Amino acid sequence: MDILKTATDWTKAETLSSVVFILFGLSFLLASWGFWHWGKTDVAKAYVIPMLVAGGLLLILGLGLFIPNQARLTSVPLAHSTDASGFIASEIARSDKVLDDYRIAVFRVFPLIIALCALLIPVLTSANWRASLITTIAMLAIILIVDTNANARMEAYKAQLSLAARSG
Repeated sequence: MDILKTATDWTKAETLSSVVFILFGLSFLLASWGFWHWGKTDVAKAYVIPMLVAGGLLLILGLGLFIPNQARLTSVPLAHSTDASGFIASEIARSDKVLDDYRIAVFRVFPLIIALCALLIPVLTSANWRASLITTIAMLAIILIVDTNANARMEAYKAQLSLAARSG
């Protein structure tokens, strides 16, 4: 098993996820601009700020993942060649932490926030509140989709690392 190739492939897949966040961030920013430019109703105008904020957050998230992953593509071969067993042990520890973070944030907190926002939509009747709640649901749904896939990739990556640790 080539753990270096596995680690590099995993990092490339994570880079793709960050690009998805960037593209959705840009889409939200474009939607905000569209609502600002062409929106005539109060509801359309109410989406401008929430879409701008959500787009900015997704863009920051995407870039915040993209840049370290690009640096990681060059540091992984060096770390592996310096101390292969130490690299595997540190990657297993890192993957355990990331999987625990996913378990809490992605699979508990985000669905709870989505449910709360959905429950508040019929209660809060102003256009600004509804636009904010709906935009929050949309943004968190995107994060859930991307991070659910990232969680599955991390579990598979950790399984490969554990297999390499046992055999090496």
